[in-house]
Amino acid sequence: MAKIIFRLNGVPDDEAHDVRELLASHAIDYYETSAGNWGVSMPAIWLKDDGQFEQARALLDAYQSERTVRMRAEYARLEREGKNRTFFDAVKEKPVSFTIHLALAWLVIYLSIQLVLDLAQ
Repeated sequence: MAKIIFRLNGVPDDEAHDVRELLASHAIDYYETSAGNWGVSMPAIWLKDDGQFEQARALLDAYQSERTVRMRAEYARLEREGKNRTFFDAVKEKPVSFTIHLALAWLVIYLSIQLVLDLAQ
């Protein structure tokens, strides 16, 4: 029976690629499911053979520990150099999009509060 080994929700493409390569290089049979046409399914990597789960889990745990150290070092380097991306950088890149999203959020909050106040009367 198939067993899930790695969920792909919110995973960067490079990490997903590394995981695929890691499993393939150790001859671990797997298949991948996508989020589907509407994005409601669970994108994941599944093992075809339950017997390989412990080996695959150990490989992934080691990989993720190494990746964590590498990504934290990269973040610290970018922070020292002043090149890390901040919230304000994202706002500066797309000010119109930010303003629209902010206005929509305020509209939803206003309508929600107004609904509650109207129902209270």
